[in-house]
Amino acid sequence: MASPFLMLGLFALITCSIVFAYDPSPLQDFCVKDPDSSVLVNGFACKDPKLVEANDFFYSGLNIRGNTSNPVGSRVTLINVDLIPGLNTLGVSLARVDYDPWGLNPPHLHPRATEVLTLVRGTLQVGFVTSNPENRLITKVLQKGDVFVFPKGLVHFQRNIGHGNALAFSALSSQNPGINTVANVVFGSVPDISADILAKAFQVDKNVVLNIQSKF
Repeated sequence: MASPFLMLGLFALITCSIVFAYDPSPLQDFCVKDPDSSVLVNGFACKDPKLVEANDFFYSGLNIRGNTSNPVGSRVTLINVDLIPGLNTLGVSLARVDYDPWGLNPPHLHPRATEVLTLVRGTLQVGFVTSNPENRLITKVLQKGDVFVFPKGLVHFQRNIGHGNALAFSALSSQNPGINTVANVVFGSVPDISADILAKAFQVDKNVVLNIQSKF
């Protein structure tokens, strides 16, 4: 039987691995982003605490509906460390997502964050896909007041299946969660991924790939 000290050590290692899976924990009350610093760090250099003010922790305008006049009929308004410098090192950000009727927040992933979405208005179909080789779609229809979690790094989507506009707010477990929209990454890279490669990967004719790439 393992000794209590060995079990305690294993528990400490597991706990540390969980802690360091997301943004590093802060070592002081705050580390407001200094936009004028040329120091390159994983995050941003700290502003002089004596110069910090309330506006460093403030943003106004999340009540304003995003412009959804685009091909997918949705708009994400991300509030991250670039808009609230005081989020630096705190490991959180948030977003407002507006949807037209049948508007889509297309399949995408956040490489650095888990997302918790709360539906405020409308009806959404949401889902995410598990990793290879299962690639299992986990999906649900949300109503007003419902909450859904999208695990870090997994491809997910939301679609408004109601007849009116929909509105959701998301919390993300990183000050800078990042976003990789699948279609943009695959068909809109700069320079283009070779059409031969994509045609073989998607098992379609090369002209189909060229046509899709032209849209991005």
